[in-house]
Amino acid sequence: MVYHFKVHRDADGLWAECVELPGCQTQGDSEEELKRNAAEALNLYLDEPPEADVELPLPDESGVSGDNFTVAPDPAIALSVVLRFLRHTHKYTQQQVAERLGMKNLYSYQRLERRANPSLSTIKKIKRVFPELSVDYVLQD
Repeated sequence: MVYHFKVHRDADGLWAECVELPGCQTQGDSEEELKRNAAEALNLYLDEPPEADVELPLPDESGVSGDNFTVAPDPAIALSVVLRFLRHTHKYTQQQVAERLGMKNLYSYQRLERRANPSLSTIKKIKRVFPELSVDYVLQD
């Protein structure tokens, strides 16, 4: 999964804003620095919401123009964002997903929505609950 950043040039240098995430912005003195800073800003933005009811938008190709570059979030954060999105799409609570995954407590599932680095057996269980989950999408650069 990759998000899109629109580059702006002004008298002070370069700055970029994420097309899909309002308020996710950064700046840099060079294009290389701008891209590094965009990756950091994106990860911080996506990792921020502690509330279970906050759904972050997934990347969207519409509105992408030529003066954009893409940034892939950290895979652990990307999986968390996709899990939260799928849970909201299915209108499940965190407790319902935890039960469907066979987890002993809610906290185990909540950790997956914060910063996930699950085992393969857990990924297999997640695929049973959310068959549309694409690991390739989550790991896309």
